[in-house]
Amino acid sequence: MISAVAEQYQIHPQTLRLYEREGLLKPSRSEGNTRLYTQEDLQRLEVILKLTRDFGVNLAGVEIILNMREKMAAIERQVEEFVRTLNEELAVHLPAPSKEERNSLIPVITLPSVTPVRRESKKGAGEAPPLSSSASRPSTSPITRTSASR
Repeated sequence: MISAVAEQYQIHPQTLRLYEREGLLKPSRSEGNTRLYTQEDLQRLEVILKLTRDFGVNLAGVEIILNMREKMAAIERQVEEFVRTLNEELAVHLPAPSKEERNSLIPVITLPSVTPVRRESKKGAGEAPPLSSSASRPSTSPITRTSASR
């Protein structure tokens, strides 16, 4: 109830009514039209009070900050859902890791081996330029390696 919340947070009940009018708080109502504050409402009120009391943010700024927090939370949920879906797809499409790969600290991604392509040099049509030392041997990176490096 509004009187209990006002007393708990040492604010006037009119302040809570103002926050509701401004759309910052949306307590539910009982059949008798009494405001009922949920735990989420109280957490939101704590953020509002911190912003106004400690940081001097006006109510317009509080509204912007609260909206941005909601958008960030929605984006975070979307990213978590994307990562979950991606992990499920990878589990379906990638072969099971070897015992060595399962026990590694850094995930190992196995790529198919790639054969270097020789290009014709400007000197003559039949001569191929020498391969660089990195192109002539398979990758030995601890994170990725080709099947030839096993």
